Amino acid sequence: MRILITGAAGFIGANLALALLRKEKGHDIVGLDNLNGYYDVRIKKLRLGEIGNACPGTGNTWRFIQGDIADKSLIDRVFSGFEPEIVVNLAAQAGVRYSITNPDSYMESNIIGFYNILEACRHSSDGGKPGTGHLVYASSSSVYGANSKVPYSTGDKVDNPVSLYAATKKCDELLAHAYSKLYDIPSTGLRFFTVYGPAGRPDMAYFGFTERLLSGEKIRIFNYGNCMRDFTYVDDIVEGVVRVMHKPPQRRQGEDGLPVPPYRLYNIGNGSPVSLTDFVDILGQELVAAGLLPEGFDIRDRMELVPMQPGDVPVTYADTADLERDFGFRPSTDLRTGLRKFVSWYREYKQKYKADE
Repeated sequence: MRILITGAAGFIGANLALALLRKEKGHDIVGLDNLNGYYDVRIKKLRLGEIGNACPGTGNTWRFIQGDIADKSLIDRVFSGFEPEIVVNLAAQAGVRYSITNPDSYMESNIIGFYNILEACRHSSDGGKPGTGHLVYASSSSVYGANSKVPYSTGDKVDNPVSLYAATKKCDELLAHAYSKLYDIPSTGLRFFTVYGPAGRPDMAYFGFTERLLSGEKIRIFNYGNCMRDFTYVDDIVEGVVRVMHKPPQRRQGEDGLPVPPYRLYNIGNGSPVSLTDFVDILGQELVAAGLLPEGFDIRDRMELVPMQPGDVPVTYADTADLERDFGFRPSTDLRTGLRKFVSWYREYKQKYKADE
């Protein structure tokens, strides 16, 4: 298969490319990423280096293009020259709090950029070409806003976003549905729940907590410790993406005889929310076990309980029944195992890369 992965230097995108190279054969994979400076570009280049090293001898090909999905002419050239059969759009401006102060970047990447991808998929069959057989794109658990009903189901209303980031992701879902209906593009949106793991995003809580704890700083726990998150290990996210991308929604007719858009939405989450205080406690234990914090370290002395931040929600909790029904899969990595793998990676990262600062 010819597979285009946007956001290929990002956390999920890089792990997806690695999984395809290591577990499958016969793919021609193109990765696209603008390598922006939202967080340390060295981590993105580290991920790309790992992909490049993993490719030889796998029976697959890998090529990386540095560019922005908001650049319509570039996207058109990539689609015209590569003719992807599967498109996995993971490129986006991430971060709930960053969207409050930097809305322009969200409009450019999450709205204009995604529109460019949809238009390229639409025209991919021009001139009798086979066209894009499946568009898989990243949505987010943030679309659920402050819904009080848990666990969150894809059938729930998501009309009250509490952040601009969430609003852009909901907009992506609506755009994808419209293009699926109008132009018969098989599309699947995936609502990811609090993804974590090795070589993750430094703006995520577990990464930032680790850096502050090792620097002797206090860590702020929002909503006075009463927030709960459905932490989902990156390998589980990637396994879900791989299963979904190989099984596009089928074109079919509805009961009224009219065509039903080949469009689906799924949650990918662990289905077991954990309080932030318990999360921090486990992280501290793993940092001690790895020798990064001293024996007897009491993480409670470093916690500062503070009010809820704008854009945050009290709880995230995924209902993955649809994913289990259609793909026989649900995430299963427990938090301690996942954090242990992150801490092991971070210790090596700290030794090799942080020492250069």
